[in-house]
Amino acid sequence: MAGAMSRGLSAAAAAALLTAAVAAACSTPPAAPPWEAANPVVPLPRPPLGTQADFASLSFQVTPEKVRLGRWLFYDKRLSVDGSVSCASCHRPENAFSEPTPHSTGVGGKTGSRKAPTFINGAWPFYPVYFWDGRAASLPDQAKGPMINPVEMAASHDGIVTTVKGLQGYRDSFRQVWGDETVDIDRVAEAIAAYEATRMSGDSPWDRWKAGDQAAVPERVKKGDQLFFGKADCAQCHVGWNFTDSRFYNLGIGWDAASSSFPDPGRSKVSGDQKETGAFKTPTLRDVALHPPYMHDGSLATLRDVVEHYNKGGTPNPWLNERVRPLNLTAEEVDAVVAFMEALTGRGYQDSAPAAFPQ
Repeated sequence: MAGAMSRGLSAAAAAALLTAAVAAACSTPPAAPPWEAANPVVPLPRPPLGTQADFASLSFQVTPEKVRLGRWLFYDKRLSVDGSVSCASCHRPENAFSEPTPHSTGVGGKTGSRKAPTFINGAWPFYPVYFWDGRAASLPDQAKGPMINPVEMAASHDGIVTTVKGLQGYRDSFRQVWGDETVDIDRVAEAIAAYEATRMSGDSPWDRWKAGDQAAVPERVKKGDQLFFGKADCAQCHVGWNFTDSRFYNLGIGWDAASSSFPDPGRSKVSGDQKETGAFKTPTLRDVALHPPYMHDGSLATLRDVVEHYNKGGTPNPWLNERVRPLNLTAEEVDAVVAFMEALTGRGYQDSAPAAFPQ
C-alpha cells in the first residue's frame, strides 16, 4: 500500500488495486467443459490377473489422453451417416463388447449377416488378424471397417473427419493427444483402438483358481478344465491366455446341404484359398457366457449347443477342418466344459458411455 501511495495513487485507488490482486489470486479456474468432466483423463488400467497385456508392446502408442479421445469416438453416434449408430451399438459393453443378437443391426435398421465379435484383449492377438474373416491386420485397421460399412455406420472417411473437425471440443482433444488439431481417419481409428486396448478381461474365477484359490470355482469347473485341455482337446485352437489362436477353421457352421454351399464363404473370400471356404476365426472364450448366441452367424443359441456341435464332429462338408472330429463326451462332461467356459467371465473391461460428448 505504501509503495502505491509513493507512486502518487490515492489510498482508495491503492486499496482497489490490492483488492483486485487478492481476488485474482483467490479466484477459481474456469470450469472444464461438461464433456471433459464426463470423460476425464485417467491413468491406464493395470492388466487384470491372468492376462499378459503390455501397452508398450503395441505398434501404436496408448496414452491416457488418447484413450479418453477414443472413448468419446467409440460411443459417439454422430460418426454414423445418420447419427443413429456408434461402435458401441454392436460392441455393447454389457455383453462383453459383443452383442446378444445373431446379426448386427446398423443404420436404418439394416441387418448384416454376421454377429459382432468381442474385441476384449484384442490388442494382443496370437496373429495380427481381425474380423471373422481376418481382413484387417491391426486393431486400428479394424476400427475403420464398421464406420464405412454400408450396413453398419455407412459413413465415409471424409464425412467422419468433417464431423469431428467441426467440433471444437474434439479439435482441442486431438491437439492434446498429437500436439496439433489435424484430424484424419488414421488418427480417429488409432484413438478408438487405444480405447479398445484398455478393455482387458481377467481376474475370472478360473484365473483366481489357477492363481491358487482352490475355493474360487466348484469341482465341475475343475473337471471341465481337465476335459478342455484333455479329452475334448479344445485347447488345440483356443490357446493361450486369451483362448484363441487367431486362425481360421471350417466347422460346418452355415453349411446349406440343399445347395451344397456356404452362403457366407468366410476366410476364402479374403485369402482366395478355396480350402478356407466356410472357415472363420477362432473367437476368444473370455467372457463368452455374456453374449449368446454363438458362432459368426449366431446360429447356436447356447454354450451347450456349441459344445454339442463339436461333440458330434461338426457338420460334414467338403472343407470341414481335419481337427474337427467326434469327441464322445457324455452329457455330464458337456456340462463340465460349459461350466469351465462360464468360469472365464472376468473383470477389467466394464464401462459405459460418457454422459456428454465434445461440442
